[in-house]
Amino acid sequence: MHILVAGGSGFIGRYLCARLVDRGHDVTALSRDPDPDALPADVATATGDVTAYDSVVGHFEGQDAVVNLVALSPLFEPEGGNQRHDEVHRGGTENCVRAAEEHGVDRFVQLSALGADPAGDTHYIRAKGRAEQVVRDADLEWVVFRPSVVFGEGGEFVSFTKRLKGMFAPGLPLYPLPGGGRETRFQPIWVEDIAGMTAEATVGDGHAGETYELGGPEVLTLREVTEMVYESEGTSIRIVGLPMGLAGVGLKTLGVLPGFPMGGDQYRSLKFDNTTEANDIGAFDRSPAGLTTLGSYLGLE
Repeated sequence: MHILVAGGSGFIGRYLCARLVDRGHDVTALSRDPDPDALPADVATATGDVTAYDSVVGHFEGQDAVVNLVALSPLFEPEGGNQRHDEVHRGGTENCVRAAEEHGVDRFVQLSALGADPAGDTHYIRAKGRAEQVVRDADLEWVVFRPSVVFGEGGEFVSFTKRLKGMFAPGLPLYPLPGGGRETRFQPIWVEDIAGMTAEATVGDGHAGETYELGGPEVLTLREVTEMVYESEGTSIRIVGLPMGLAGVGLKTLGVLPGFPMGGDQYRSLKFDNTTEANDIGAFDRSPAGLTTLGSYLGLE
């Protein structure tokens, strides 16, 4: 198959492209600034911005399947403000779907997010929900993935815990976490695991028209994740609770400062869980025991 991976030289894209090439497919990684050195030698690259239709439409010609991985981080406010979530996630998806329909692409795989909802609490969640609607309304064979947070080499989830400390308690031995880190739960999934399942949905049968919620083998609070990250580096920390209301005021206030990476949207995202209701890994013949845990990745198991 000829497969175009939008966002192919990004964090998840690099792993997915490698999986697809290993299966013998012809893969092209599309991004604004593709990095051939980050990709297997057999992966072709293409330059384009999904928010600019004319820059990407030609790359969809001759493709059998398209995977849209282009995304902004939900953990930090994007450069240009939170409206960028709609421009990139909803608008970029509209352009990819339009280009895929124009060139007769057979299958379209969309990487969304847990909790995606057009009426959700954050710009990120709303934009992801609107993008899903675009995909489902398309005249294409589609598959939607809703993963929890993804960890692995090159990802930002593990380093996020340290950035939080730098924002709330730079230079102090204490680590004040919003809500003591107990109010936010994650179901982190390893990038190699999500890449394998995405590859199967892209080239395999029996997945058309399905929306899959995917998470790792365990549910961890932000506090547990933070403790594991520091333990893996041989560092002990003392976590203290920062009232959620106070954290919200602080983030909303500091969020107006140029260069500060978080704001009200990111505070709201810390108030709801990032976990699956029914983990759909079984659709890909996976079981929790066969997935990599965060502790194993960090060398704690």
